[in-house]
Amino acid sequence: MAEFTVNPTRFDPYKSHMFRVKWDGVYVAGLSKMSPLKRSTAPVTHRVGGDPSHVRKSPGLTTYDAVTLERGVTHDPAFEAWANKVSTLEQPGISLKDFRKDLIVDVFNEAGQKVISYKLFRCWVSEYQALPAFDAATAAVAIQSIKLELEGWERDTDVTEPAEQAV
Repeated sequence: MAEFTVNPTRFDPYKSHMFRVKWDGVYVAGLSKMSPLKRSTAPVTHRVGGDPSHVRKSPGLTTYDAVTLERGVTHDPAFEAWANKVSTLEQPGISLKDFRKDLIVDVFNEAGQKVISYKLFRCWVSEYQALPAFDAATAAVAIQSIKLELEGWERDTDVTEPAEQAV
């Protein structure tokens, strides 16, 4: 099977820096990094009583790794506002109504066409880093991050390979 069905002359895979993350119907401003989507299914071993020399394996519990989003520090309060839904100094409880969000991760080709999309379900902020460690000896961008726990993800099969146009 061809790697690209609509564009069979394309040889290069998609680039990892061409992505955007959307929550509440809006793309997250200035997102610079996202950790991978990863799931694992634990094997459950058992053996049949009449076969003492072999162990059989079946799929067990599936877990989804947390996802971290990073961006440069700006005046956009979105990361902090979402993190505060879980707990703040003033309100130590959880905002049960809206602390979870469904997210969409869109991947684009070099022409800016959406090529792949994933849906992340029931995400909530388990860790928030407002500011990095500062170092006056370096000239680096100040990065803030949120770590998201999620209950699953799936590829959006409605997003298909677009026909790439010649320039």
